[in-house]
Amino acid sequence: MNSLKKKAFLTPVLLIVSLTIYGQQTVKPVQKDRWAIQPNGSITWQTNENLPHSDHIEMSGEKVSLWLDYRVDTTGITRIIRKVVFPTFRMLPDETRSHITYTFQDNELPQIYINNSLLKTDISKREQKGSYAFVSKSINHNGIMRIMATAGKSDEVKIERSFFPSVDRPLAIEKFVFTNTGTKPVTVLMEKLNRSVTTDTSRSKSSPHTVVMKTINEGSRTLESGQSTVYAICYFATDYPEMSFPIDPVIEEQKRAKRIGEILSPLQLETPDTILNTAFAFAKIRATESIFKTKRGYLHGPGGLEYYAAIWANDQAEYINPYFAFSGDSIGILSAMNSYRLFGTYMTPQYTPLPSSIVAEGDAVWNGAGDRGDQAMIAYGASRFALTYGKADSAKVLWPLISWCLEYSRKHINDQGVVESQSDELEGRFPSGKANLSTNCLYYDALVSAALLAKQLHLPQHQIDEYTSQANRLKLNIEKYFGANVAGFDTYKYYETNNTLRAWISMPLAMGIYNRSKGTIDALFSPQLWTADGLATEAGKETFWDRSTLYGLRGVLQAGATDKAMEFLHYYSRRRLLGEHVPYPVEAYPEGSQRHLSAESGLYCRVFIEGLFGMRPTGFNTFNCTPRLPKKWEQMKLRNIKAFDTVFDLQVGRLKNGSIRITVLEARGSHTYTIKNGETIPIKLGRKEGNQRK
Repeated sequence: MNSLKKKAFLTPVLLIVSLTIYGQQTVKPVQKDRWAIQPNGSITWQTNENLPHSDHIEMSGEKVSLWLDYRVDTTGITRIIRKVVFPTFRMLPDETRSHITYTFQDNELPQIYINNSLLKTDISKREQKGSYAFVSKSINHNGIMRIMATAGKSDEVKIERSFFPSVDRPLAIEKFVFTNTGTKPVTVLMEKLNRSVTTDTSRSKSSPHTVVMKTINEGSRTLESGQSTVYAICYFATDYPEMSFPIDPVIEEQKRAKRIGEILSPLQLETPDTILNTAFAFAKIRATESIFKTKRGYLHGPGGLEYYAAIWANDQAEYINPYFAFSGDSIGILSAMNSYRLFGTYMTPQYTPLPSSIVAEGDAVWNGAGDRGDQAMIAYGASRFALTYGKADSAKVLWPLISWCLEYSRKHINDQGVVESQSDELEGRFPSGKANLSTNCLYYDALVSAALLAKQLHLPQHQIDEYTSQANRLKLNIEKYFGANVAGFDTYKYYETNNTLRAWISMPLAMGIYNRSKGTIDALFSPQLWTADGLATEAGKETFWDRSTLYGLRGVLQAGATDKAMEFLHYYSRRRLLGEHVPYPVEAYPEGSQRHLSAESGLYCRVFIEGLFGMRPTGFNTFNCTPRLPKKWEQMKLRNIKAFDTVFDLQVGRLKNGSIRITVLEARGSHTYTIKNGETIPIKLGRKEGNQRK
């Protein structure tokens, strides 16, 4: 993806501590938390502290994405910039960014009066003379952004200001609830506003698009003590402006809250670490909400003001879709299947490369970086998704795409036995040589999964054996071609002539290759690579991409360096959830102002599912489990897992003798396994009721 370089959110270092890591000093800034976790799982910032401050957040529905830039200056004045994206309202020509986006500033809002005095958002309480200041008290996030404020001479009016997208309409809402907390009646008035703009006919796809900003429930009301009233400002798009567009902001908010509840219900993480539990829940929201209902069906999109109604081989096929198979979210599953089907339409008998991205609701493609190893990405994600989803019919639909991508990759193996590609997922931002480590590791894992999947589909044994043989050869060739001592660490070079440490050296660990695990872990957590925001893309450079950090943390957990990984996972999670830029994992720096691209949140959840709990799908109702219970924890649980065509809980606890107890709870009964720490146990779901101990 191409991104604009913008100012990133840099946390001021309050205190520096040094941690000894394998004989080297890695310096991590210790940050004072700006936000606090609330009993209901939300996070709140008291806006009278640590000023000035600015941040941004994105929230999405099926037909809209709402991006908010919010800031509070040293005098307490709160300013909001609203950018509303309508992913399925397209302009010409068909391009990645041909959706329409409109920006709305505070000075465009209708005027509001309290007791005939103008409510102003651009003055502080000390400056109010004849007008009332909007005095922000706190900001809260939990899938809906809420600003709590007061107004009036004695703060006799409480204001709750909520921002959220509609679940299923091209509509974003800014809702105000005014409550009289004083003893005398208060009059509140919102002026009527109805403003629209229509796109140029010659550039509009299908028909001109009209974007409307209008008030709901405007007018004057008198509130007795304790009474409340609701006003709203709505931002929506329509191709039929002459038709009625009824809006009930209360119902829309209820629908949004219900959808957030649906997202949070599966995959409930329970550990002794509240920060990890909460960050995991927030990541589920961002990972799942960014799915848009297009003319090709549901399509997950990264977001970030630029990437909508489009799919990528990495973001969707590789990162997020395997997560959806574990969450079981029905819309997420549909979006995953749709993305793979769309990629499948570009298969050819000549094995020309699939597009890196299919954009504009499926009407155009982007392939500007050439073959990025996209076929390995797709085969990896699709085979893992098919196994985890656990439905043979869906797997049969995906198999032609998986086998085609594997054959494409095989055809691009060079004389040294590794796969060549023109670039990698960073699309030339950093050198990747003729053959890179990431593509080859993805291809390796795809071969392993394909062999497992072929067995489930009852394909010929010689085909299964061939995939297994190819995987074994590739594993050896990865070691021969990429294995190296780089900067004093026995790890991997990213490409043949690479001589600097790269973040993606974690890929072998994440794919189950542990030949050089110690040296690689040493390198990942060394001062050369680890920064205040996770892994640097390349040693000595300021650039970071959260995706590589998340793969790294997952890989280190899978390799068994549990407590070291958890130390850095807790640090990273705290920074992303409670620091200066919250509440989700981000895309990158310096690109894109650390946008909250959605698929990175899916990768965050997979750190726990595949890393901490060590779940590796092996069949439609089987998985290997290698739990990594931290030394300071006695137990951890992952509840309501909707995978392998069933629903179950996975509980991991420590026995007095140091052994690990794994309990699988299904509706039909429970099964208990006892293993030594670090061991792997195969688990089969769907057994008859009863306990079983191994």
